[in-house]
Amino acid sequence: MKNAEALTPLTADNGTPRWSPVIAVALSTFTVVSSEMMPVGLLTPMSEALSVSAGLTGLSLTITGVVAAAVSPFVPAFIGLRDRKGVLVAFMVLLSLANALTAIAPNFPVLAFSRILLGIAMGVVWGLAAGLGPRLVGGPRVTLATTLIFSGVSIASVLGVPLGTLLAALLGWRATFWALALVGVVAAGVLVLTLPALPVHQRIRLDGTVDALRSRGVAAGLAITGLIVLGHFTGYTYVRPVLELDAGMSAGLIASCLLVYGLAGVAGNFTLGPLAGRYTKEAVTTALAGVTLAAALLPFATASTVTVLIALVLWGVSYGGVSVSTQTWVRTADPARTEASAALWAGVFNASIALGAFAGGLVIDRAGNRAVLLSAALITAAGLIIAVVSRPRPKAPHARRPEMDATDH
Repeated sequence: MKNAEALTPLTADNGTPRWSPVIAVALSTFTVVSSEMMPVGLLTPMSEALSVSAGLTGLSLTITGVVAAAVSPFVPAFIGLRDRKGVLVAFMVLLSLANALTAIAPNFPVLAFSRILLGIAMGVVWGLAAGLGPRLVGGPRVTLATTLIFSGVSIASVLGVPLGTLLAALLGWRATFWALALVGVVAAGVLVLTLPALPVHQRIRLDGTVDALRSRGVAAGLAITGLIVLGHFTGYTYVRPVLELDAGMSAGLIASCLLVYGLAGVAGNFTLGPLAGRYTKEAVTTALAGVTLAAALLPFATASTVTVLIALVLWGVSYGGVSVSTQTWVRTADPARTEASAALWAGVFNASIALGAFAGGLVIDRAGNRAVLLSAALITAAGLIIAVVSRPRPKAPHARRPEMDATDH
């Protein structure tokens, strides 16, 4: 395997894995993704303060996602032999500066510029974090390390936004971005304190990324990831207007509903995540089916708070396992190119966030709230079909060993 020296796992003096660096990276991914998605819960107050439409404010996610998607796949090759620790710390500081600029943005152009900076920081952090599991621990613990790293993504996706929405309801939306800037500084400090130097002694080449794409399992996993994330953000980006206008909920009740959604998502992350390690296909299809059903039901569930909560809990539990399960699919499909395939996965994930927010904005501005949720359900249903007819096959140039079949789902 190329770059084997660069992936030598870190251990304590007694030979046990060092988990504090894994937790530090998870904190960084949580902060990055929370920063990216925070406009989801703040669309109405942000659009009013900046005097633009909700659809245009939603484009702030598109801007960040496009930049991050363009950066992520090429990060391992572009940063060359630079120490990974120094790069991670530097771009977490950039993320904090981007959030601070968002907090003081007087108009949409300044907001857009701050989100470009955020996209650059996110692309680099994701491009590195996605492949750090094998570097930080070894052997059978790699799956757990990767799950923990990406649990930061999952928890941010389902918990960061509700907490930020709750803070905004109390202190205003600008206070939420100031808080994110502070969390980014804290995350950078934790990286400084816990990560040892992570030098690379062999340059990673772009052709490794191309080779990973030739794997049918990787290609299927990327397609599934793209569709589930695209569908999710087509609908979820605009959940607040749906709850506000269709369900007639107050800002405080919306924040509470999104918090329940977030807690359900945390449960989903730690349920589907471990399941994905052994039953990858089943975990992925379960997540896809749940998001599809929830998005299809929510437009018809706005008559009462109880029915809204049922749909949101189903959505949260299902989407909570998406990051870990889809990344596990891609890693399982080509374990010899973990860093390259993980960087591709990060790029597809972010591109889909960007496209989903953009598509949802177009639909909600032209066809209304119900149409945006039904569109989301159709998109995720397409991903479900691919998952049902595909499976993540480890790349095996020689005859398959019987023990490999046990994890080939």
